[in-house]
Amino acid sequence: MVSQIVFALVLGGAVALFVYHVRLLRKTILLGRPYESPASIRERWLQMLRVAVLQQRMMDKPVASAAHWVIYLGFLVINVEVAEIVLDGLTGGHRLLAPYLGGLYNIMTVSAELFLGLVFIAAVVFLWRRNIQKIPRFHTAEMRGWPPLDANIILWTEIALVVALFVMNAADQVLQTRGVEPYHKAGTFPLSQGIVPLLADLSNPALIALERTAWWVHILGILAFLNYIPFSKHLHIFLAFPNTYYASPEPPGKLPSLPQVTAVVKEALGLPVEAETPTNSTTLGAKDVTDLTWKNLLDAYTCTECGRCTAVCPAHLTGKKLSPRKILMDTRDRLEEIKKHLHRTGQWEGDGKALLGDYITPEEVWACTTCNACVRACPVLINPVSILVQLRQYLVMEASQAPETLNAAFVSMENAGSPWAFPAAERAKWAENLTA
Repeated sequence: MVSQIVFALVLGGAVALFVYHVRLLRKTILLGRPYESPASIRERWLQMLRVAVLQQRMMDKPVASAAHWVIYLGFLVINVEVAEIVLDGLTGGHRLLAPYLGGLYNIMTVSAELFLGLVFIAAVVFLWRRNIQKIPRFHTAEMRGWPPLDANIILWTEIALVVALFVMNAADQVLQTRGVEPYHKAGTFPLSQGIVPLLADLSNPALIALERTAWWVHILGILAFLNYIPFSKHLHIFLAFPNTYYASPEPPGKLPSLPQVTAVVKEALGLPVEAETPTNSTTLGAKDVTDLTWKNLLDAYTCTECGRCTAVCPAHLTGKKLSPRKILMDTRDRLEEIKKHLHRTGQWEGDGKALLGDYITPEEVWACTTCNACVRACPVLINPVSILVQLRQYLVMEASQAPETLNAAFVSMENAGSPWAFPAAERAKWAENLTA
């Protein structure tokens, strides 16, 4: 009974802490400006099914895709066994589902064991790619310090959880064969069977202590991992679904107009303006994260730091300072700073810092060619270009800090109606001697 009470308190506390962090995360994301996907509900669900559930956009890299699929499916299958562990912890029972599932229980345990083995292999593959093979996109300038440590913590935690389950199942099997109560005959464990000979000489009390220790290590590891996720890039296991659901299905090169500018132009032309459209009360473009849309902020938190965007960015590949992944990481870092303030005070009133300048430099903003290669490469439909375009809009329309060449084009458009410095009457002069 004491064990059940302790487990219930630990479980309740861990879930409550996770719910608190999720609510704080939601509050932080909703600091962004309004956003509405132009897609229908049916289109959104289909998009989420293709991209988040079926992982359609990961297939171009077979090794990473296969390993990710294994961990993804393993996560789903093994969670059935985790659910049983939780039930056992709350009721004080042992393998509570076995009497109710009959032969299906053997299928469940065999499936869980096989996926445990595959998850172990996949985690080792990912560790090898990051730390031994050193895939270039995992070792750019922004991937120093915490980001690689975060990735390794996740992978080593997964390995530790798998090993704990193997040890628990192996000790369980030995106790079952010895007829020790309450370890009744239940389940088939093909991989854990390999550990059984190592435990054959242990006494019953030692085996029970080992099985219980592995049980607690596994469940405490899961609960700790659950509360680690909101602070990790692994947050994408939850956010990939809403992010792909709300992502715009429109061509990535389509740049949205600013409602404030549209309203001013309509007023100048004598056209009706929608009543709810602000004309002078909000910032043009974005200086800080609160000027971005909440979808942009969701993008930042969904980023997996896989680096596919940076690996295809022409600006980055030609030595420019820009890295699309860094843009998202900087946005998330700024959001985390704000979230800490929300945690302390419950509200956000500013701190004198801004995303533009304190985190992202104008040099990075103007290095982007808006080719959208990064958008097309992202496996979860994140759009770094949208953030960069809004930062540019602020630099041009609020801060008047456009590059000299761009200012010259603006002057020419104002004076001559085109970016080139010659009169409108001479527009066709270049074609006079052509026979077309």
